Amino acid sequence: MSRKCQESVEKYFRPNGLKTSRSADFAYHNLMNPATLPDRDECIEQAYFFRTFRERFSENVPAQDILFEIDQEILSTTKLPMAVQFLATELKHAGLISSGFAKLSHYFTPYQAFVMRAAEKEGMKFDMAAALLVLEREATYKAGEPSLSGLFVYQFEAICRNRLGYDDGLDAIGGDPFYPGDWQAYAELVRKQVGIVDFADLVYLRSHLYVNEQLRTDSEYVPSLPPLFGEKEGKIAKASRGREPLFLFHALQRQLNYPEVPRPKPRTDLNTQLAGMNVTLREMDARIRMLEAEARGTFDPTKFDKPDFPADDT
Repeated sequence: MSRKCQESVEKYFRPNGLKTSRSADFAYHNLMNPATLPDRDECIEQAYFFRTFRERFSENVPAQDILFEIDQEILSTTKLPMAVQFLATELKHAGLISSGFAKLSHYFTPYQAFVMRAAEKEGMKFDMAAALLVLEREATYKAGEPSLSGLFVYQFEAICRNRLGYDDGLDAIGGDPFYPGDWQAYAELVRKQVGIVDFADLVYLRSHLYVNEQLRTDSEYVPSLPPLFGEKEGKIAKASRGREPLFLFHALQRQLNYPEVPRPKPRTDLNTQLAGMNVTLREMDARIRMLEAEARGTFDPTKFDKPDFPADDT
């Protein structure tokens, strides 16, 4: 990366000038206390909720039935049962679960609402089962000994791997109360620079490794932005510059035990296989009819604009 590009990344954004667009008009402000970091019990119960929801949803149990039953299984000393009851009511009236997540902004994070909203969008390959698995692993990681860098990379990789959209996704990441101000500013920086600057460079330039390298050449060097990643993260990012970002994510998972984002798996159930075979047979039938028409001299290109053009009767 050129020096000019490097300087632009360093000086592009200042924490004091942070401006976010995470404002939203949420109802039910009195349902829970203002947004705070969830404790370990809440994270454990959230992981159980997402896992159980996913398993029963995969068994074709209606989502509304799952929500009405599962709140009885969750530890009552947490706030999650009350949140699940609200989700069940919201699903009944609005037909969406994600709107319930958004309205419960005092409990669920903007990132959790964003992931659920992406799963409910039409035309997305990112389905509900995948969304619940992403949130389950996130909650499990938060229930252990999470690091800010590990959580950020996990959430960012989930956006990249599933093509959920950088603008809204990084805006949602910055709204997680788990992050202090410096990390919220970094999420905004990545949102502005992603696609222009490699993510490996964005990690390397905000690492302690980069600061130490600059101090070796200039003992009075003072970084314009505080380093957020450790020296090991910086080494891995430096070695991954100019390469596929997924290689960086995999290296961080192998070397530093960062949480692994679930990878989309191709559907292999019998109905999907039969549907694929039917499509292939229709395509083969169309090509055979095209060859037959061409052999008889009755080939008409306009017929191939129609999905199921009739066979030539002549």
